[in-house]
Amino acid sequence: MPTLDRQDDVFILDLGDGENRFHPDWLIAVDAAVDEVEKAEGPRALVTAATGKFFSNGLDLDWLFAHADRHQDYVTSVHGLLARVLSLPVVTVAALQGHTFAAGAMLSLAHDFRVMRADRGYWCLPEADINIPFTPGMSALIQARLTPQSAHEAMTTARRYGGHDALAAALVDHAVDEHAVRRTAVDVARSQVGKAGPTLGTIKSRMYAPALAALRDKDTPLG
Repeated sequence: MPTLDRQDDVFILDLGDGENRFHPDWLIAVDAAVDEVEKAEGPRALVTAATGKFFSNGLDLDWLFAHADRHQDYVTSVHGLLARVLSLPVVTVAALQGHTFAAGAMLSLAHDFRVMRADRGYWCLPEADINIPFTPGMSALIQARLTPQSAHEAMTTARRYGGHDALAAALVDHAVDEHAVRRTAVDVARSQVGKAGPTLGTIKSRMYAPALAALRDKDTPLG
């Protein structure tokens, strides 16, 4: 399960060492960690990382298929997490040490900055290959955070981007050696701790207002 640690002014949320799929219990744990970061006072920033082969493989499809009657509530909770991270009043950095797929890739996009391992691991939106359309909120998030060309390619071709290709497409901000992923993310976060506060939250909320409105739509989250 996710754990939250703090190194001086930088909170480090470790998503886990498995596939880190968005099981409801996992979502609750991540949300509680984000609560702690948001409620803290003073200079601070957040690094979201993981341990092992995956950053996150996205939605917990096994759980979802076994609880089809809760589909809409589940998607609403996923949207809620993406919206919270996108508008969090602290600078956020995703440290992508492993595979970052589907909703896991969307979670990375909700962060302000992304640091990816250069030599192994893929960033991918596989929805076109697995026949699961993006929700309106997910589409809005992706298109708000990527250039039109990169969003179109990533969403319609399900391309798997390695670190260098992800950097060239501006999916990530840094592509570094394996041992430097988390350290670089912490360094980026530490340089921005003074930005934390309501002004930053307002800037993000206004900058991404259409995407946030779509993600927070609880009446028709599936479109």
